[in-house]
Amino acid sequence: MGSLARGLCAVAALALLEVAGAQTPAITPPEKFFGFQLGSDRKIARWDRIVEYYRLLERESAGKLKVVEMGPTTEGRPFLLVIITAPENMARLERLRQVNLRLSDPRGLSEEEAARLVAEGRAVVCQSMSLHATEIGGTQMAPELAWELVSRTDADTRRILDNVIFLLIPCFNPDGAVMVADWYEKTLGTEYEGSNLPWLYHKYAGHDNNRDAFQLNLVESRYAARILFREWIPQAYVDHHHMGSYGPRLYVPPYAEPIRPHADPLVWREMAWYGAHIAYKEEEAGLSGIINAAQFSGWGHFGFHWITPFHNIAGMLTESASARIASPIYIHPDQLRGDARGLPAYAPQTTFPNPWPGGWWRLRDIIERQKVSAWAVLDLAARNRETVLWNAFYKAKRQTERGAQGTPKAYLIPPTQHDPLTAAKMVNNLLAQGVEVHRARAPFTLSSGMSYPAGTFVVSLAQPKMGLIRYLLGRTFYPDNEWTRARDGTPMRPYDLATDTMFEFMGVRVDPSDEPVRADLEKVTAELTPEGRVPAGAALYALDGRLNDSFRAVNLLLDRGIAVRRFHRPWKDRRPGDFMVAAPAESLIEIARRTGVDFIPLSADPGEQARPLQRLRIGMYQRYWGGNMDEGWTRLLLEQFGFPYKSVMDAEIKKGGLRQNYDVFILPDDSTARITGERRERESQSAPPEEEYPPEYRSGIGDEGVKALREFVEQGGRLVTFGDASMFPIEKLGLRLRNVVAGKSPREFWCPGSTLRVRFDVAHPLGYGMPEEGLALYLAGNPVFEILPSAFNDRYETIVRYADRDLLASGWLIGEQTIAGKPAMICARMGKGEVVLIGFRAQHRAQTHGTFKLVFNALFR
Repeated sequence: MGSLARGLCAVAALALLEVAGAQTPAITPPEKFFGFQLGSDRKIARWDRIVEYYRLLERESAGKLKVVEMGPTTEGRPFLLVIITAPENMARLERLRQVNLRLSDPRGLSEEEAARLVAEGRAVVCQSMSLHATEIGGTQMAPELAWELVSRTDADTRRILDNVIFLLIPCFNPDGAVMVADWYEKTLGTEYEGSNLPWLYHKYAGHDNNRDAFQLNLVESRYAARILFREWIPQAYVDHHHMGSYGPRLYVPPYAEPIRPHADPLVWREMAWYGAHIAYKEEEAGLSGIINAAQFSGWGHFGFHWITPFHNIAGMLTESASARIASPIYIHPDQLRGDARGLPAYAPQTTFPNPWPGGWWRLRDIIERQKVSAWAVLDLAARNRETVLWNAFYKAKRQTERGAQGTPKAYLIPPTQHDPLTAAKMVNNLLAQGVEVHRARAPFTLSSGMSYPAGTFVVSLAQPKMGLIRYLLGRTFYPDNEWTRARDGTPMRPYDLATDTMFEFMGVRVDPSDEPVRADLEKVTAELTPEGRVPAGAALYALDGRLNDSFRAVNLLLDRGIAVRRFHRPWKDRRPGDFMVAAPAESLIEIARRTGVDFIPLSADPGEQARPLQRLRIGMYQRYWGGNMDEGWTRLLLEQFGFPYKSVMDAEIKKGGLRQNYDVFILPDDSTARITGERRERESQSAPPEEEYPPEYRSGIGDEGVKALREFVEQGGRLVTFGDASMFPIEKLGLRLRNVVAGKSPREFWCPGSTLRVRFDVAHPLGYGMPEEGLALYLAGNPVFEILPSAFNDRYETIVRYADRDLLASGWLIGEQTIAGKPAMICARMGKGEVVLIGFRAQHRAQTHGTFKLVFNALFR
């Protein structure tokens, strides 16, 4: 920002302080509370102090601000929702919430009744800050925004308070906010000032916390889902982020092409409407570098700002150019770049008329632009309250009509599933999204002749969230057209995955129905909590090895010192992979209740058909270099299912002797260079080189670590690799395998986050409990194997193989012949041990329940 504009902002801020101080002296301004202006160079307000400030505003604001503590974060800090509105609205907040929910689901509501609710209701706007913890601008800006809203008495502010209920999530990731603030303070004044955190800025997810909106594995995601999807359903939602430093200064809505179909058209028009108002207000304030309709496509992952349009919410994103955390950065004019969707060059265009010229870029510049954008959304909603509320009514009504008139008309989830407990979890995920689900009280038959038993779940598309349901429960195909290919025909990478099909990820059978279901149905009104049964009187019990939760039950049994055996051959009605335990019923009841797993009585001991089960000692590689999100998600998965493990850093690996402490060692998805610490080319302008981290936080196992892992396997250990880490044993341990997709151009082979058809070897212990055919999630770049001819062919076994043809279930696939029939998961014997290479993402983000057992099987023997 130029000196003139900065001076005008400073004058305006000073005048505002004087006016506010004269009129509302009891409300403490943030600079007085924190001791500095938020956004000042090299200053960060810590989350615990920010929480104190919101509590203070609640006491001082005369009923305009309410702090709601949603609960503890992953690491026990308060997760806040701050509600700001006029005192008169606050006094009847519950009534206004109910009005809003009724307009959001207007089934059975006449236009006359809707008109009365619109007249009574208030526009509801939610904005969330700093989901990604190093993107500190939002959380640092929000206290100033809140203070201005409760202290200003001008007409614009009064209009917002009177007409809008503002739901402020002042920090989406409080744990990460504290980590970043503390790291910044530690490095302040050193050559590493402003460097990124060396580890994940969320205990499990790091940057991936934004990919959790549709499966809700993280507690912070569940709080946000309650606010957005069930308890409020706002008309507009803005998620404030940062982006790289060398392009536009602020991206604002709408998104670039392509968009996802199946949202109501009004929602896309609303995004453009809000975005135009934001861009106008930024230019009005003299703030340059604002771009819209570029960079971020409308088809993205199902994170919060991209899933909300299918909840009939104008789900939007702002992205500010980053400083170096709270330290300023100088950017030369010739360092500024375009080369992005909708911005081929860094030059004026209709969506980018006022490029920033370069110079110093500060946290305060970010705060000023983000605050203008936040105000603009509130201002537009306040000026157009009735239009905003009518839009909510029309979007929900028309989506319901589209669902009733189109096909399919419903999705059926029969109780006869390969893993019914995972199917129950999927139903709970749908309920958490605010999707209406019914269950059949009695058997029924469709006119097509298909019959379904009692207990079948029915998800009708004749409901407001029709578009969301289609993507979670229906096959999805990413567009392959001029919006998704470069001029030379090269496919352009989607923003994250090409599909988010919940039922495929979870391995649940879902049947589309082109006819409405006419059956005796009851609405599911509470989360499903299956309780397993333990019939009394038996001495031996079996557990179904097809159930993911049987592994959790087995771990609970082992924790209690109860021995477990596993079937390795068919015996009566038991399959290979089933478990058995000899224990009195009373010792099993609580485990059955907690896990939902039935303990099935056995009439006799199967003898050698079931062998003693050994739970292996698990070590997993954990590095610095910003952390590894796949490692974090894998930790979460292991904890969810009760597997004890130890995170192992470089020094312990280099020391050697791993076999003394571990039976199985996991390398999460990672490149060989990142594992070993070899020098690498800088991956992008936003990816810091290793020199930006202090020496003690530069990771890599080096040659010593490679030797140690080789010895671990040769001495009888099991090395398990996920995704790209499978190249490590090929490149460093000499396995006779080749990656058949390596070196292929995107026009030859392209598969960016898609579900593909595979076959499982269910007779192999690593494939126990799997169906013979199923789906695997393949991410761009994941290896697909070919066993090279050698004298040791017998040492290699294929556990999972891609189908011979018609591989694509959902997503985008070019060149299927490259991988058709090829191994996707291999077990290779090496010395006394073995290497298990899982080339795809069997445990991706703790979301791919359908392939969890491939991981779990590798952790037992």
